[in-house]
Amino acid sequence: MEQGIILETERLYLREMNNDDFEALYKVLADRDIMQHYPYTFDEKRVSDWIERNMNRYRENGFGLWAVCLKDTGEMIGDCGLTLQNIEGEMLPEIGYHIRADYQRKGYAKEAAAAVRDWAFANTDYPALYSYCKYTNVGSYKTAESIGMHFEKEYPDSENKITHVSVIFRGETTVV
Repeated sequence: MEQGIILETERLYLREMNNDDFEALYKVLADRDIMQHYPYTFDEKRVSDWIERNMNRYRENGFGLWAVCLKDTGEMIGDCGLTLQNIEGEMLPEIGYHIRADYQRKGYAKEAAAAVRDWAFANTDYPALYSYCKYTNVGSYKTAESIGMHFEKEYPDSENKITHVSVIFRGETTVV
């Protein structure tokens, strides 16, 4: 088994990302269609900074966005994990995910996010987990709903115009 594996699902494993993941992650984060709901498109520096920021999160928090890899090939197809994000002025645990375009609509984001949800409730004391996105990012909040999250609120935001927030509370799902 590859070093640094955090989680395994039926078709995926999630592991700590590193600088060797640059090319695979660039295919995801620099894709204008995937990142259309972000305030900017990622260039090479932003992708490198993303990897570095997550490697720092692993050291500081014990979690971050992890590389999502196919079990059968080991190929990295995106990222998913837990980060602390500023949601309407409060630092809250957020499940985030980005999956490469050719692997979208195949249940990979849901599979990875559900595993992260279960990991977070088993390994942290957070009473709730959140997912947030631009209000027009229907795919993102539908993925959140598919793992048991529900609408919490929307609020005005300078980056997103309106930010959509989903939440799941400890005890609302069975941790496996």
